[in-house]
Order: sequence, then structure tokens, then C-alpha cells
Amino acid sequence: MLNTETMLTTEALLWPKQIEIAHMTGSLPMGGIVPMTPIFAFAAPATPLMFGDEPSLNPHRTDIELGGLLAFSIDDVITAAEADAIVAATECFGYREEAPGIATPPGMRMNKSVHWVAEASMLTTIFDRIKALLPAQIDGRNLHSALSQRINMYRYDDDDVFNMHTDGDWPGYGMSSDRNGMQEWPGLRSCLSMLLYLNGPDDGVVGGNTRLYRPDSGWVDVMPKKGSALFFRHGFGAASVLHEGCRVSGAVAKYVARINVMYRP
Repeated sequence: MLNTETMLTTEALLWPKQIEIAHMTGSLPMGGIVPMTPIFAFAAPATPLMFGDEPSLNPHRTDIELGGLLAFSIDDVITAAEADAIVAATECFGYREEAPGIATPPGMRMNKSVHWVAEASMLTTIFDRIKALLPAQIDGRNLHSALSQRINMYRYDDDDVFNMHTDGDWPGYGMSSDRNGMQEWPGLRSCLSMLLYLNGPDDGVVGGNTRLYRPDSGWVDVMPKKGSALFFRHGFGAASVLHEGCRVSGAVAKYVARINVMYRP
């Protein structure tokens, strides 16, 4: 039997060298900026993130009634083992208070963040599992054939919360062929936030619902479920869904990945 120290060493060997692929000004939860906040990647493809066919998965969509706004969930997007691999990968990079390229007012984003450029193969596999369940068009724009590779990861520790806000739309990003830079995809903009839940109550998370607000009054709470994803319209118009990441309590952190669903003219 391996002792704890040997197990940690063996796990570390699974991951290639972590590199800083880009830098942006980062914002802090209570205000202030941190210049040159890194965006990470692995220097070589990471074996644990090479997702394959998973016959056990049966992705299915559930629409959320939100007073005419677009929101839905998809269950069975990734397996529990795949979710664990994403968490382990991002813990290699290390979570921090500042978030690169994100501007939030003091007291809004009260959690930890790390941004990274993930392998195209991993995101291609995820996209292929769910593409038939995504809107083919939004506002006259057509669904692009790939998810943005830049992933905004959030970890909610005890008492962390992401107070009421809307998500802005983003360009798509990928990795340069030499793996040394992050490249913007021309002509594309995101229309949907995809919140991929990497753990939930079954793993000991207390709290942490995503609260979606109706435009008239009231809200809908979505409980984080490991391997499922929540989708909603974003951007700076009236169709963007106001939401919050509710407070987490206790010793088990909540992990969620925000992935941007891309659309083209």
C-alpha cells in the first residue's frame, strides 16, 4: 500500500509542467487590481484530461421557466472521474484572489479564481456530447463548432459567494500551435454561459446554488450537481440572465467552471 506522501508524488507526476500562457490585469474581490495576473496552460497534453467515449452518459436537457429568458440545464455532461480530473488540474495551477480580465465592483465576486486554456480535445469531446441540445441560433448568430478553450474556474470556500450580476459576452480563445500563447478567435462572440458543476451536495458541498432571477419577480435556484451544466443567456442586453452564486458553508469547497458557448455571424 502506498503511503500518503508517495500517493501525492505519484499524482503530481500525472501532470505536465504548468506554464503562464498569457497575462491580464486582475481584479480583487474587495477592489483593487493586480497587474500581470496569469492565465495558465499545461506545457504538454495532460493524460487525465484526454476524455473519451463514455457510453454510461446520457446527456439530456431540462428547460428552466424564467419569464421568457433563455436558461436550461443538461445532465450527464461529464463523468465524476472527469470532474475530479478538472479540479485536480486547476489545483495544480493554484487558485488566487484575483481574476484576470474580470472587472467586478467591490464585494461582488467573493470567491477564488484561476483561468486556464484547456486542451481542445477535452472541450471537443464535451461539445460533441451536448451540441445537439444547444440552440442552433441566437439573435441571428449560428452555433460555432467549438467551445472557447479559455475556462474561468471558481472555487467557493467557506462563506464565499458571487453576488448578483450578469455575465458579459466574450471572444473565443484557443492555444497557439507552439503552446506558448493564447490566441483570440476572430469574428466570434459568446452568447451563453455554461456553468459546469464539478461537485455538489453528494460530495459534501453545503449551499452554493446558482440563483437565476426572473425579469418580473422571484427566482429559480439550481443545485450544483456533479457532472451537470447550467446554461443561460449572457451579454449586456435585456436578455442577459441576472444570477448569483449562493453562499457556500463548511469545509468542502464548491468547484465550478464557466465555459463560453460561441456563436458566429
